[in-house]
Amino acid sequence: MPSDTGSKQAREKVIALLTAREIFDLVRDDLVLVEQELTRQTSAAFEPVSEITSYLLGGGGKRLRPALLLLSARYAGRTNSEGAIRLGAVVELLHSATLIHDDVIDSANTRRGRPSANSRWGNHRSVLAGDWLYMLSFQMALEERNFRILDILIDLTQKMVEGELIQLEKIGRIDVTEEDALRLATYKTACLFSGCARLGAVLGGLELAGEEALAEYGRYAGLAFQLVDDLLDFTASAEQLGKPVLSDLKEGKVTLPLIYAMENGHCDARELVARVLEEKEFDSVRPETIVALVQESGALDRARNLAHDYAGRAKACLNGHGDSEYARALRTLPDFILEREN
Repeated sequence: MPSDTGSKQAREKVIALLTAREIFDLVRDDLVLVEQELTRQTSAAFEPVSEITSYLLGGGGKRLRPALLLLSARYAGRTNSEGAIRLGAVVELLHSATLIHDDVIDSANTRRGRPSANSRWGNHRSVLAGDWLYMLSFQMALEERNFRILDILIDLTQKMVEGELIQLEKIGRIDVTEEDALRLATYKTACLFSGCARLGAVLGGLELAGEEALAEYGRYAGLAFQLVDDLLDFTASAEQLGKPVLSDLKEGKVTLPLIYAMENGHCDARELVARVLEEKEFDSVRPETIVALVQESGALDRARNLAHDYAGRAKACLNGHGDSEYARALRTLPDFILEREN
């Protein structure tokens, strides 16, 4: 018979899932139209690109970034969906392009439980497909005839590329600091979340102060998202992740939980992590050994608390503004991010 604590946790989890469903239901019809726009654009693409993009987009994904843009636009007062749907497709294509390039750089073999694009079509074709998607995204965005939108997209794309360069510099190094990890999370993940929220604000015609508040909301939500991603590498199964457990470390990436574990003075942590980085494989050190020492060090709780802090900061950016269903959805979205399991 389950304990009262276990039953309470189960009930809270069901409530969170129901709330998440309600969030996405608010923009469900628009997300269907985003999906149709993605299909239309990729079907009309150059055949080698179309094949890779259709494969990647068909591999699942929550379409969280388009949903954030759509919710932000409605929150900001946008009533016409046309531009928001197009830009929802734009940010998903940009995200897809970064995933293709990420997998090439990381020599990843799987993505969302399936062979990655580079493992199926090779690095050269995959890189060119990613480049093509960037160009397609900007071509679509030009249809809005709005330089402010282009400025936002160019800025976030530059930051994501800078994030990749920062990560390349840190690959295989054990001296990565908390500041380094959070800077990388900002550039690689949070800037796109921030851009989605800012685009929604622009579409809704918010003044600069409101636009900045929504952009900060997106940035904090994105940081929480990345921290949860880092945590899942130590707490989820390979089936949930859609890739091997501790794949980040195998690829030479030292994430925040590992940084905290080494800071917390675990006697074996630094030596074991250094060995995996040197071998680029789990040969003399087993993944479960690393997972155990990170759990024992209290690093997971520390990283989880920081994720909750960022989620709280995201909600605070809304400043209790409005009581519409879209405002309530944005206030709930950080909780959905914290509760996700993949």
